[in-house]
Amino acid sequence: MNILRFVLAPVLALTLAAPAFAEKIPLNEISRYLNGLKTVEADFTQVNSDGTISTGKVFIKRPGRVRFEYASDKTLVMAGGGQVAVFDPKSNLGPEQYPLSKTPLNLILAENVDLSRAKMVVGHRADGPKTTVVAQDPEHPEYGSIQLVFTGGPTELRQWLITDEAGSKTTVILGEMKKGVQLGSRMFNIPAEIEARK
Repeated sequence: MNILRFVLAPVLALTLAAPAFAEKIPLNEISRYLNGLKTVEADFTQVNSDGTISTGKVFIKRPGRVRFEYASDKTLVMAGGGQVAVFDPKSNLGPEQYPLSKTPLNLILAENVDLSRAKMVVGHRADGPKTTVVAQDPEHPEYGSIQLVFTGGPTELRQWLITDEAGSKTTVILGEMKKGVQLGSRMFNIPAEIEARK
């Protein structure tokens, strides 16, 4: 008995000294967290599909509104009124526009995020302290997917990776998020932005 205790002591000491392996954050907790995000401001770093890197500020006003201001030029991507508009300062044709519902970002900008919906989540795993969720529109998986990375204790969104319908991948890594900030509706008004840029 004493010999067995002597042999097991180092094993038990190693087990107790090892850091606890983080558990996967449950989908209902992630849905609760996303639904609790009303307004957010954060710096971001974007890794584009061609390997280039962009930086800027992102403003989120749920439901349905987001604004990416890029630091390198006057490029602006914004969503509001059910549309996404891409303002390219090199173009004189006005912004490229398409429905927000056809983008994977719509899944986290929805009024009520429910990741337990059938066939919405196609991946859910823990990797050390991170939990990764891969989601898609269950009615339209062809629109692409969004991979969300969270840390726990408390739950915090750290980055997302969007795979669009053409298979291009764009990663957005978030800096520290300021939550509950005041964001005016004008920031997400696509017609007003078009008018201001004339």
